[in-house]
Amino acid sequence: MAPELLRWHLPRVAPDGLLRPGLTMTLARYPGAAIHLVARTAPGWAAGGQRISLALWEPRSRDPGPHPRARPDRRFRLDLHPHLWAADQAAELRERCGSDGWRPAPEGYATHRWEAEAAILRAAERRDGPVTVRPGGGRRLVLGEDRPRRADRGGDPAGMVLPWAATWVLPDLELLHAGLITPDRLHPLVAAALAPGRSGAPSGAPGRSGAPGRSGAPGRFGAPDPAGVGAGVRDGERLVECRGEVHRLGLVDGALRPLDHGEEELRREEILRRLGGPQLPCLAAITGQGRRPAFLDEVRNRLDHGDHDGALAVAEEHLGPEARLPEGELRDEFAAAVEERVRHGMFRAGLLSGEPGLSGKVELGRLGRRGRDHRTPRRARHFQPAESIKGDHS
Repeated sequence: MAPELLRWHLPRVAPDGLLRPGLTMTLARYPGAAIHLVARTAPGWAAGGQRISLALWEPRSRDPGPHPRARPDRRFRLDLHPHLWAADQAAELRERCGSDGWRPAPEGYATHRWEAEAAILRAAERRDGPVTVRPGGGRRLVLGEDRPRRADRGGDPAGMVLPWAATWVLPDLELLHAGLITPDRLHPLVAAALAPGRSGAPSGAPGRSGAPGRSGAPGRFGAPDPAGVGAGVRDGERLVECRGEVHRLGLVDGALRPLDHGEEELRREEILRRLGGPQLPCLAAITGQGRRPAFLDEVRNRLDHGDHDGALAVAEEHLGPEARLPEGELRDEFAAAVEERVRHGMFRAGLLSGEPGLSGKVELGRLGRRGRDHRTPRRARHFQPAESIKGDHS
């Protein structure tokens, strides 16, 4: 098994591309035994960290465990598509997705593969008959006659359903044909199958130090502007244009402080700010780092997708590796991520059987993350945020 290849091909939901929640998908069915190897995604309220779990499922088992949908989904199954998760069969991806001679289809449907995939499904089920295709929006088509025809919305509950993985064109293939991506940006096994001889080491892939799409415009000194106030970085110090001069911001006892202003001046400026006066640019840069820094959306996105290390790397790049998280939305995001990971662990351990806050059992954090523009209000916190970027937040 290639876990990263499995994650790469799992179904996702809009608007943020998070894993489709609450699924149980068959990966393999063992000959001679009614046992399935399944992959599961947590329900939305316990999906913090975007973890995937593996389990064995037996139809006769009376213990479904903590998962709300323990039975494998007929539509979301990958036992007929091992090339999407098994490293030793990834080479079949080119043939199974029909990349040779493929032409773009309306709405991304893999119509050029439907009949062949339906034949694979019939052979696996050891029966003949029509196969239902569910292209979305409540629509259903039936394969097995002279031409596909529309089916009733309810359909045959015992009939065969074309797997989701065979319904759509592989997104990688669409991106390659549209020229929106190069093979070196694909998963290595996918690149070797779809573009043999043209794939190389991934460039610009997300990581701890070189994530694409870094927030902040270039500052005066060519480095990212972490606060949006004409700042830059030089020799480990942040540089800010302050009242016609270039001032330095540096770490003092783990906190970002102005280095070119005396304590008495800073106290006067703080009093002036509280009275409603204009804020000193150096202090505004520090305040902005905590309340809503320019890189906050990137941190949120990485935390939403479970990339905690990548989120830390972004914060460390702008604040310094030894800086404490300042008060504000940045610290709140890391604290919320910790809560969500704890909630997921409690769900996996069977300590939570329903959505917290609605079942009356546990109240932890907020009910899921829906992206930067789709966030629900936070609930009362049961975990205090740590003082540093590392430590409890890692």
